[in-house]
Amino acid sequence: MTVREAFAYLRAHDAAAALAFYKTAFGAEEGLRLDDPSGRIGHVELHFGKTLVMLSDAFPEHGIHAPDPDTQAPVTIHLHVGDADAMLAAAAAAGGRITRPATDYFYGERSGAVRDPFGVEWIIGHEIEKVDPDEMQRRYDETGTDKANQD
Repeated sequence: MTVREAFAYLRAHDAAAALAFYKTAFGAEEGLRLDDPSGRIGHVELHFGKTLVMLSDAFPEHGIHAPDPDTQAPVTIHLHVGDADAMLAAAAAAGGRITRPATDYFYGERSGAVRDPFGVEWIIGHEIEKVDPDEMQRRYDETGTDKANQD
């Protein structure tokens, strides 16, 4: 038994609006799209660089539900980008809510978080320093788990 790939599959109460947000905020590119005869998006592929994320509208009649936009979804997606500050600003301008401003972290990344209008939280980060695992563990031990587990 071999896993060849894994994909995040997001659901939204308004997948067309979510698709527009992801394009504007994160530069996602639309791939294959299947529209339901009712007008809902049955499936759309979003390309974030080499990473594929799938999205659809909620179809509660088939047991497919979307998160409450006012409540954080139980999953967070981390985008590793060229400039976290710029992408966080773009996400906020597109209608996202910054939940954690960009900060430099002990593990060599500058990152922040934004909650999109559909309830999904995104960590946006870029590398600021290469940190080997032993040094990362040393720094982690010094920070304490409460502070270190912000991501």
